[in-house]
Amino acid sequence: MKIAIMRERVDGEPRVAATPETVGKFIALGAEVAIEAGAGEGARFPDADYQTAGATVAPSAATAVKGADVVLVVRRPDAALLDGVNPGALLIGALDPYGNEAEIGALALTGVTAIAMEFMPRITRAQVMDILSSQANLAGYQGVVDAAAEFDRAFPMMMTAAGTIKPAKAFVMGAGVAGLQAIATARRLGAVVTATDVRPAAKEQVQSLGAKFIAVEDDEFKQAETAGGYAKEMSAAYKEKQAALTASHIAKQDIVITTALIPGRPAPKLISKAMVESMAPGSVIVDLAAERGGNVELTVPGEVVRHNGVTIVGYKNVPGRIATSASQLYARNLFAFVETLIDKKAKTLAVNWDDELVKATVLTRDGAVVHPNFVTKAGEPRVVAVAPPASAEKAALTEGEKVAIPAMALTPKPPVDETLAAPPAGDPDHSDAMVTPEKKAAVAKKPRASRAKKAAPKTEPSGDK
Repeated sequence: MKIAIMRERVDGEPRVAATPETVGKFIALGAEVAIEAGAGEGARFPDADYQTAGATVAPSAATAVKGADVVLVVRRPDAALLDGVNPGALLIGALDPYGNEAEIGALALTGVTAIAMEFMPRITRAQVMDILSSQANLAGYQGVVDAAAEFDRAFPMMMTAAGTIKPAKAFVMGAGVAGLQAIATARRLGAVVTATDVRPAAKEQVQSLGAKFIAVEDDEFKQAETAGGYAKEMSAAYKEKQAALTASHIAKQDIVITTALIPGRPAPKLISKAMVESMAPGSVIVDLAAERGGNVELTVPGEVVRHNGVTIVGYKNVPGRIATSASQLYARNLFAFVETLIDKKAKTLAVNWDDELVKATVLTRDGAVVHPNFVTKAGEPRVVAVAPPASAEKAALTEGEKVAIPAMALTPKPPVDETLAAPPAGDPDHSDAMVTPEKKAAVAKKPRASRAKKAAPKTEPSGDK
């Protein structure tokens, strides 16, 4: 059983999918680990540390993945880089499939089993595998640190012989994992903190951290959450009332941090140009959704913008700004999941394809895109490849082929709810896109009573991302 780790090739991505700590744990489970030279440098893990942990440092990605059974990544790699892996090898990482159907189709062509960790279900045993929570937690912390770096005044109240300095007023929009950490961090720095969220349950969480909750708390607000703990789409009337309240509140703030993200969609716009212009000069807005277009009308992804005296911070990949800590948590998430796929006695891969964690996260398998959140167009075949390509040259698609894949194989299902985290995975057993005619016939023959016994796993919401 060989596990490979490649160097990340996406611009501005310093994180790594395995640390010397997790490499040691993989080896203890009986795995052989190969890591591409320099893979950990951005997160300050030198090659020597991986060698000390027992890994083989490979001079190139091709050498690292050759004969690999598992490939661990932070971001989705180019399909051509997977040439040489064993047939059906597992590719595990944050694959960002929504809006990237051509790239996912290209991964299917290689024959790998691609596993999207962002689809991990929110159940108790999967909490340690939740990459969205671990990375959002750090993003919330770093967002406040970035705000403090741009804010040219003190955060806490200071009483001195020369007089009193008033504390900074910080407003956090979104009380999911990132938002709650932002609240806690701003409070530690001494700011007076307020926060808002469309989920009623968030009010208690915000108040438990010592912040004041701001929202239009009408009857619609009281029903603005799904049974799974996700935010619902609000009516236009409610949005208008909430926007008016938010606008008047933002005008009085020194720091605003926005955290609203919806998987597979552009980030919702929460702050207009007029709202920005209502803030006092020297105020700071940190947009944690900049990578998806931003929650602020004036956000420029990857840049710090100054408008009318207000600073708008739009850094991409905020967890990557503290790459060492982010890599440590991300690598532990991946190890916790991979550990469930290994037979500890035989020290080999033993994937249980019926495990709810596997069913929820497998994106491609046997040359096809199989995740229930993606469906075929009517009348078109689901399989996009018969066998993996024999060489890197064949794995590298032309631009024409990349365009053709989604047209013939993929159409993403829009998320049901307006959420700040990955939508809960559907039940593959009841997805027409997942079932062959033979399986449908077999299911139809089963007594209804036996099928009725199936129950959805009990979920425990951990807050949106």
